[in-house]
Amino acid sequence: MEGPGAPGPLLIACALGIEHLALRRGLGRPGPAPGDESDGDGHGHPGTEHVRLLRSGMGPQAARRAVTGALQGEAVPGGTTVLATGFCAGLATGMRPGDLVVAGETRDAAGRTPCTGTELLATVLAPYGTVHTGPLAGSDHVVRGAERAALHATGAIAADMESAATLAAAAAGTARRPVAAVRVVVDAPGHELIRVGTLRGGISAFRVLRGVLPAFLEWHRSLLLPWR
Repeated sequence: MEGPGAPGPLLIACALGIEHLALRRGLGRPGPAPGDESDGDGHGHPGTEHVRLLRSGMGPQAARRAVTGALQGEAVPGGTTVLATGFCAGLATGMRPGDLVVAGETRDAAGRTPCTGTELLATVLAPYGTVHTGPLAGSDHVVRGAERAALHATGAIAADMESAATLAAAAAGTARRPVAAVRVVVDAPGHELIRVGTLRGGISAFRVLRGVLPAFLEWHRSLLLPWR
């Protein structure tokens, strides 16, 4: 039960099966039944009883639908914290597969969504690898080549297909809900997925995503929200 100053449930949303697998392993939960795209409280490590994983499917429309559906009927309107995660394309020179991106805001053609507790989230993630903080751009397709540079010129440091839509859907109609986005770089300038040898980068990103769940939980526990 929620108490004064205590955050409510945590919904962690991702798009891909491989991302969902990494997160489930990080939580110590068994694999889902065939066709199951989300899970509830389940059994896992202590302290994860109120964590729900949601596999939305690929793309902004799928993310928007899945998150809107997952938040319907919540016990306290706006009481569920939503964190979008998974892999992303790094936009800045010097980024490497396995680096972490903490969004200060997500942005796409529909607008911008500011994130909650960005500095705290970056701090608790620091032991897990190199952390980059800044705007996270949304796209409806995989970003490559010149488009990567064009997005970086707008100030964005990384791009993915679901985070902006996920947080916009989560924040719709309420300013109460804490939202955040953390992505693991799977390709970057000089490390594009189409190049030979990038499988190693994908394995590195998977391992990082699997390992960062304790940081997500620490951030969530540390959200002292005055309206609760």
